[in-house]
Amino acid sequence: MEVNSSVIERYSEGAKARQADLCCPVDYDSSLLQALPQEIIEKDYGCGDPSRYVQPGDTVLDLGSGGGKICYMAAQIVGQQGHVIGVDMNDDMLGLARQYQVELQEKFGARIDFVKGRIQDLKLDVEVMEAQLENSPINSADSLLAFETWKSKQRDEAPLIEDNSINLVLSNCVLNLVSDEQKQQLVNEIWRVIKPGGRIAISDIISDQPIPQSMKDDPELWSGCISGAFGEKEFLDRFVEVGFQGVRYDKWDHVPWKVINDIQFRSVTLVATKPELKNRVAGHAMYAGPYDYVSIAGKIFERGIREQVSADDKNKLLSADPLNFIDIDEGSDQPGCCIPASGSSSCC
Repeated sequence: MEVNSSVIERYSEGAKARQADLCCPVDYDSSLLQALPQEIIEKDYGCGDPSRYVQPGDTVLDLGSGGGKICYMAAQIVGQQGHVIGVDMNDDMLGLARQYQVELQEKFGARIDFVKGRIQDLKLDVEVMEAQLENSPINSADSLLAFETWKSKQRDEAPLIEDNSINLVLSNCVLNLVSDEQKQQLVNEIWRVIKPGGRIAISDIISDQPIPQSMKDDPELWSGCISGAFGEKEFLDRFVEVGFQGVRYDKWDHVPWKVINDIQFRSVTLVATKPELKNRVAGHAMYAGPYDYVSIAGKIFERGIREQVSADDKNKLLSADPLNFIDIDEGSDQPGCCIPASGSSSCC
C-alpha cells in the first residue's frame, strides 16, 4: 500500500469509528467543546489546540480540518465578522464536517466553509477538478495536456484560497502527513495565503533525530503521524527561511508522545507572524559575501543575488556591521556602495 493511500484509508476509517492511536492527549477548551456534537469530538485526531490562538473577526484557515472540530471551535471565537475555512482531502471526513455545517453556522453566527483540496496546493479546488475530469476524462496524451493546461488556468483564475486572504492559518497534526518532497511547497502555500501581519499556529509532531528511510516507507507509521514528522530544528527553519518572523515553539511536550527506535516523537505548537508591509518604496540590495548566504530577520540573502527590499530594510542592511551588502540602485560604478566592517570581510 502506498503511503498516500494509507493516509486516506486510515482517516476514512477514523471518520466512521474512533481511532485512538491517531491522537495525543490534549487539554481542549471545554467551554468551546460543549456546543459541539459528540460525534465531532470523538472522531477528531490531533496533538494540540491551535484554536486558542484565534481572535474575534479573524478569517481562519484550518489545514487538514478533518471532522471539523477545530473549525467549529474557532467559529465560536471569530463571531459574525469572522470566517472559518476548513480544507481536507478525505471525502468521509468532509462528509462528517459538512453534516453539521448548517446547524452550527446558524448557532455560532460565523461563516463556515469546508472545501476539498490538498494542503500543499491551496490553489486547486479538487471538487471542481473532479467535475472537470468527469466531463472531460483523460484518454489520450492530448487530453492529458489539455487537463494540465486547465489546471494551470484554474489555479490562476479561480484559486481555492486567494493570496493574502487569511488572518490565521491553523493545523492540528496534519503537516507530517505531506510527503517530504512536497513539504517545502506546503510551507510556501501557507506563506502565500496569509495576509501581511497574519499569523500561524501549527500543532504537529516533531522528532529529535533523523528518521530512517525504512520507517518512512512504513505506511502504518506514516499514516499514524510518526515517520513523516519534521525534525526539531527543521520545523522552525522551514518557516524562518520562507520569511516568517517571531518563529518559535509556544508549546512543547516534554514527555514524548512515542519513542520508536530510540527516536522521540513529541507534540509541539509552532507560532509565527508574516511581516507587515512597512515601507512600500522598494529598492534592491545584494549580499556580497564571503559566505554562501546570510539570514537576517527571517529573510535569506544569497551571495550575488539581487533582492528587492523596502527602503527601510535596505538602510538597515547597508548600515549593518560587519555584513557586506551592495546598494544596487546606486549603480555599479559607485565605489562606496559596499559597506563591510572596517578592515574586515567577515560576517555573522
